[in-house]
Amino acid sequence: MASIVAHLPPPLLVHGRKNVFRTPQKLPISSIKDRQNGVAVTVKATGEGSESSTSLSIVKSFKNVWGDSEDRLALVGLGFAAIVALWASANVITAIDKLPLLPSFLEFVGILFSSWFIYRYLLFKPDREELFQIVNKSISDILGQ
Repeated sequence: MASIVAHLPPPLLVHGRKNVFRTPQKLPISSIKDRQNGVAVTVKATGEGSESSTSLSIVKSFKNVWGDSEDRLALVGLGFAAIVALWASANVITAIDKLPLLPSFLEFVGILFSSWFIYRYLLFKPDREELFQIVNKSISDILGQ
């Protein structure tokens, strides 16, 4: 269970004779002493968050894969291949960036593609609805629904 306690100062801004910020009348006020006519608000959250359950499921699936003696070598090889692929792709990007004309050309291609995508899918409402349908169809295909 998480708990947050906030002590808000009294209103400071005054516009003419009326207060711009007023103390809400029906907020639940904590039983702790108020600080110089300020408002104390207590917020409590119960239940388990999705982040902790997701990380737990990842840890459990890793333990299940690591527990199989046949899959340990494949898991280590896959991890090593991922590190090598990351290193190689970083070096390729660095090499491309050092060429004098290619980065500017690729930036120009990116600007043209972004402009086309905005014109094709985002500028008009029917096109946005079409993009929304394409995205929903792709998500349902990936999830197998």
